[in-house]
Amino acid sequence: MSFESDAREAGFSRRVTLAITGASGVQYGLRLLQCLVQLEVQVLLMVSRAAQVVIATETDLKLPGAPEAMERFLSEHLDARSGQIKVYGREQWMAPVASGSGAPGAMVVCPCSTGTLSAIACGASNNLIERAADVALKERRQLLLVPREAPYSEIHLEHMLKLTRMGAVVVPASPGFYQRPQSVEAMVDFIVARLLSQLGFEQTLLPRWGEALL
Repeated sequence: MSFESDAREAGFSRRVTLAITGASGVQYGLRLLQCLVQLEVQVLLMVSRAAQVVIATETDLKLPGAPEAMERFLSEHLDARSGQIKVYGREQWMAPVASGSGAPGAMVVCPCSTGTLSAIACGASNNLIERAADVALKERRQLLLVPREAPYSEIHLEHMLKLTRMGAVVVPASPGFYQRPQSVEAMVDFIVARLLSQLGFEQTLLPRWGEALL
């Protein structure tokens, strides 16, 4: 049975792995999570310890640290269906995302810290996020990486080039302005719309180029 069939059996349109790591810009990952829930996608979620610190710094969200408590909180906060958000800890090695036989067909690291970028590029697999990304690469599955850093060092650029050559897609958190955003939320939606399109979902956050801008 395929991963998509598994998702449909569970009553969801698809399954996607989402990792939120400790770069500035956690709003991108949280908004993507919200949109995936609204699209009836089951999300296998990992939030790094550094990301929890950034979430507390950049947002008003009081996210519990323990995976079980975080899962309950986010499910209630986003009005998710039972079992739609599954949260896994950094060393939960029996999680589906740790193996090619269980991981979904697509993974997004949003935002992707440069430390996580380095670890994925080198195949470190020191925690579940790194292992899940390693699985995506070795199984030739879709891997989207959303770095947010400025400026990029030669090390960062080399890692992005290396991962691109491996088949990953690097989507820098660099929103455009042709839609004349009137809020921070609109700038966040610009990147989230690109990610949803990369994943193959229809999205209404941003008109396609050439369509009437809203």
